[in-house]
Amino acid sequence: MKKSLIVLNTVLLLTAMSCKKSTESGNKSIIKTDSSETLVTDTNGKIDSVTQNSSTVDVNGKKIEKTDFVYKATDGTLVKVIFKNDPKESTVAITSNKKTFTLPKSETKGDETIYKKDDMTARVKGDSLHLEQGNNIIELKRTKI
Repeated sequence: MKKSLIVLNTVLLLTAMSCKKSTESGNKSIIKTDSSETLVTDTNGKIDSVTQNSSTVDVNGKKIEKTDFVYKATDGTLVKVIFKNDPKESTVAITSNKKTFTLPKSETKGDETIYKKDDMTARVKGDSLHLEQGNNIIELKRTKI
């Protein structure tokens, strides 16, 4: 009985040791991600820590800035929102359920920015975004995912 217990423990120990992988071995075709963090500042120079992705592209001397955020609706649905600012126009693209709605900026009132297209209106104020389409109003809050 003792011999079989010792043999069983030895087999289990050898099996556990042979299954360990180093972080460098494994699937070589997986692309390692860059762990650098992009910091976006608002107009006052404060760092916006909840930005998911931001990029500035210089095209023919004109800067185009895109900033991606993830918003969460009151029912728990996640929505991707992309703000695009370029010299010609500023837009917001709202993507949910594989549908994207792009609204051009219509006006700014103090700390609130309004985007409109047809019967759809998006009001952005701080970390909240209010979508209005007809009689439907959807409240969204920016998340820190």
